[in-house]
Amino acid sequence: MGRLARSFALFSASFKVLRAHKGLAWFPVLAGIAGLLVAAVFLTPAFFTVHLDADDFRPTVGTYVLLAAFYLVSAFVTIFFNAALISQAAVALRGDGGMPGVGAGLAAAGRRWPALLGWAGVTATVSVVLRTIEERLGFLGGIISGLIGMAWRFTTYLVLPAVMLEGAGVRDGVKRSVELFRRAWGENVAGTAGLGIVGFLLTLAGYVVFLGGGALLGGTATLFVAVGLAIVWTLLVAVFITTLSGIYQTALYRYAAEGAVPGEFASVDFEGAFRAR
Repeated sequence: MGRLARSFALFSASFKVLRAHKGLAWFPVLAGIAGLLVAAVFLTPAFFTVHLDADDFRPTVGTYVLLAAFYLVSAFVTIFFNAALISQAAVALRGDGGMPGVGAGLAAAGRRWPALLGWAGVTATVSVVLRTIEERLGFLGGIISGLIGMAWRFTTYLVLPAVMLEGAGVRDGVKRSVELFRRAWGENVAGTAGLGIVGFLLTLAGYVVFLGGGALLGGTATLFVAVGLAIVWTLLVAVFITTLSGIYQTALYRYAAEGAVPGEFASVDFEGAFRAR
């Protein structure tokens, strides 16, 4: 299998799981709704703590506190629902007839909330540090931040499966993720990149169709409708790709940790895709 063909095969296998268990897509939807609520709760009061005088436009200590809280809680919300998705993707991939459920996923993530909150704190801190490097060092900082960020994402890619499926804490979850990354990383980047490429192409196609069609038809009202449809399409693609990513992440964990190839991935050259190095 070539890399592009393997990427498409992994995407197709993940899509097969989603098609059989469409309820898995609810987790990204709920994450988006919860994210909007968190933004309203923290950003609205943060706005009113900023000095808005013409000669004195600056954030206060209260603003920074609210923004820090917003950053942490937002990270926790994202991680919480991703963890819930992974717990139920694992049920779908077991092949024993078990049926994943939204309630079961939320309950599973709820039982692991201390570890998930700790991981949210770690990821939020790393993001802030990388952004600071980028801002302080300019172009060079952007390169350094990008390389460190990429290495961080790859080596911690399986932290959430370790936390949810092995009961690991934050420290042990990171160690386990690094161990699994070294054991069987092979060309797993191709699968991740494949999902990213599919998401980009779907989003681009939507913008071309909706915005291009709106421009051809003309009229202000038509353009507003076209922009609205493009935004909705982008959100739907985000939900779709996020769900597939959770399924793929869980499948990779099962192979790396257990040497098991989920039945939905039987037609994929899985051992070639995740060749031990």
